[in-house]
Amino acid sequence: MARALELTPAEPQRFDVAFTATTQPCPWPKAYGGDMVAQAAAAAMLTVTDGKAMHSMHSYFMRPVDIGAPVTYEVEVLRDGRGYATRQVRAFQNGKPAYTCLASFAAGEEGGRYAAAAPTDVPAPESLPSSAAYLADVAPGSGTTMTDASKEYWSAGRSFDMRHVPGPVYVEVDGGRVAQQAVWIRPFDALRPVDGLTDAQRDLAALAYVCDYTILEPVLRVLGVPWAQPGLVTASLDHAMWFHRAPGPGVLDGWLLYAQEALAAGAGRGVGLGRFFTPDGEHLATVVQEGMIRTSSGGS
Repeated sequence: MARALELTPAEPQRFDVAFTATTQPCPWPKAYGGDMVAQAAAAAMLTVTDGKAMHSMHSYFMRPVDIGAPVTYEVEVLRDGRGYATRQVRAFQNGKPAYTCLASFAAGEEGGRYAAAAPTDVPAPESLPSSAAYLADVAPGSGTTMTDASKEYWSAGRSFDMRHVPGPVYVEVDGGRVAQQAVWIRPFDALRPVDGLTDAQRDLAALAYVCDYTILEPVLRVLGVPWAQPGLVTASLDHAMWFHRAPGPGVLDGWLLYAQEALAAGAGRGVGLGRFFTPDGEHLATVVQEGMIRTSSGGS
């Protein structure tokens, strides 16, 4: 993840400021969408120098992005006000726009406080199997699209340990066709510094990075479609994220609960909602994403 967030200044061709970043390895035909969300968030944050913090970003994914290849992020400075600032970020690869987002930043002020309640009766992460433990005895193939590479990626290749409630949807829908699930997440190693970003900015980018891995899973779950089902093709279409409270120092190095639910599915698309909570129930961020969910039968 830290490698994904390493941005290099570049000469802007279209807007005000530009950076390049490289997508990270994964065993699929296209790069992981969270690379782009997190890299765009970092690019926008690097252009806001007066202490305002990002409170929301709204994204569209327009084209697949090559794996392990540079992407150019051009930032347009739309507004710098006393209380709020706005940035537009467009990502280009091979001369074509691949991703765009608007990001808003706030200085912060006093006001009323309310937070959604965290789900109750969720088993502790230490009592649940890791993805590696869950997949240890699952053989690639056997009527699924799982390969040695995808098994390794799900087990240890995504920077974060992920533990599912009621169970994962890798090769089967473990836990039944319900519209809710929760995922405990924790980085395998403590997050290291990222040049140009404060630790607080890096932590927000980390939430933007990890949120995309599982946000469509409650939709897959309720449809009864595991990731390794032959003929399944998914893609992120659009994405919205709100940062309600800044994580305290070190919070992102520990467990977070990502509570998720399916909101809608149909016409080959699905919408998932997710909320990040600290172990003591503090609501940090909310995510809503629509994705393409295409099966060999032509839709969901």
